[in-house]
Amino acid sequence: MVIALLIAAAAPSAEALALGRQIAEAGTLSSFVELVQAKETDELVEAHPELSDPDKAKLRAVAKSVYQSGRERLMQATARAYAERLSVADMRDVVAFQKSRAGQTYRGTIPAVIAATVESVGEMDFKGDVLAAYCKQTGKLCASK
Repeated sequence: MVIALLIAAAAPSAEALALGRQIAEAGTLSSFVELVQAKETDELVEAHPELSDPDKAKLRAVAKSVYQSGRERLMQATARAYAERLSVADMRDVVAFQKSRAGQTYRGTIPAVIAATVESVGEMDFKGDVLAAYCKQTGKLCASK
């Protein structure tokens, strides 16, 4: 009984979840997954030239459906995470900023900033880079060539 009361007390309010969702929808993750989805869908279609145009259209439709389902799960989880970590007052302030002219301008630049960053930095392979540096420093875990 006590545990149930503690869990209920810790659960975010409906308002907190709604504010968290607004923040999530306007956040960087939302923009990022959209870019990833578009890139990976194009790569999937390009990797299968044997498909007819109708099959390619079907593959794109399936990709869109899978993306929308996954995106919904991400947005729900992100909304809850914000609702659990920020006060309602703080989330109201964040949402107010997001609705402001500056916030909308900021939001509009996110996809271009992500694309420019990825283009500037190029491909990154954290695990591969760590192993290469470790190999260089210790002579261990070196990839055989």
